[in-house]
Amino acid sequence: MNIIINHTSMEPIYEQIVRQIRGQIIEGSLKENELLPSVRALSRELKISALTVKKAYDLLDEEGLIVTVHGKGSFVAETNRNLIMEERQKEVEADLEKAIRRGISAGLTCKEIREMFTCIISDLE
Repeated sequence: MNIIINHTSMEPIYEQIVRQIRGQIIEGSLKENELLPSVRALSRELKISALTVKKAYDLLDEEGLIVTVHGKGSFVAETNRNLIMEERQKEVEADLEKAIRRGISAGLTCKEIREMFTCIISDLE
């Protein structure tokens, strides 16, 4: 599993782990029923506390993205395709909102932003 920790980021390390594992599940690089590294193994690999990894795994478990079986480990959950699409949609909405806010702060009107959006969509079709 490829996880990169940015120790200078304002984002807590456990949230970085959650975000990256969630992303890998959504994009399909982590497959259903795939065994994740143990808490100890991942903490050793990332050179961080096992409690930090445990917190990340617990959050992913609560979200239904992984399933932890006592004595066997944590596995990627059998995913609900609708859940994955909702996650992707949330990410796109967040990116669009960020772009719109940036346009507004640059002095563009909502009408100008809509026109830009329409042009970009037309170019992609």
